[in-house]
Amino acid sequence: MAISPFFENNDYFIDEKVAFLKFTNAYKVYNSGGEQIGAIQETMHGGLKLLSLFVNKAFFPFKLNILDTEGKVLATIKRGWTFFMSKIQVLNAEGSPVASIKQQFKLFKPTFHIFDMGERPLASITGDWKAWNFTITDAGGSQIGTITKKWNGILKEAFTTADKYIVSIKPGVAEDSGKIAIVATAITIDMVLKESK
Repeated sequence: MAISPFFENNDYFIDEKVAFLKFTNAYKVYNSGGEQIGAIQETMHGGLKLLSLFVNKAFFPFKLNILDTEGKVLATIKRGWTFFMSKIQVLNAEGSPVASIKQQFKLFKPTFHIFDMGERPLASITGDWKAWNFTITDAGGSQIGTITKKWNGILKEAFTTADKYIVSIKPGVAEDSGKIAIVATAITIDMVLKESK
């Protein structure tokens, strides 16, 4: 399976697109050179939009599409109706499942475990939501990436909203469905947490 050039990057700068009275989340994705390489878009049908005015969205199904600059779907993260810590699926560009995500409850320390379709562990993302510092580790426990809001001046001019963060993946992480799952989970972490809280 050919991997999109989108997933060959090691650094992803995520910037939320602010909209008045929005029902869904949307983000722009930049590379380390400040060039937009894609977007993340939540989709929601009209019935759920109406229901969201009265019911906690944490119970709702959600679908997050990772798009290239031409609007082509590169990967999707989705979850069905839930009442407590349900499984989340990662789909590739063809719509085939490539991984699953299981959220583990830890007070003030969200943890997400990523598994391949054989239920073998691929990676974990653990962090402090309030301080917005997350560590990405592989199946052996070695750190392979981070998620942080500490910019240190990097690409400051490209971002104008408060909801922005950077995902850094260690060079050398295999360019296969495993990396698709890890990157897809990491760059959508803000929305997954928003919809799960």
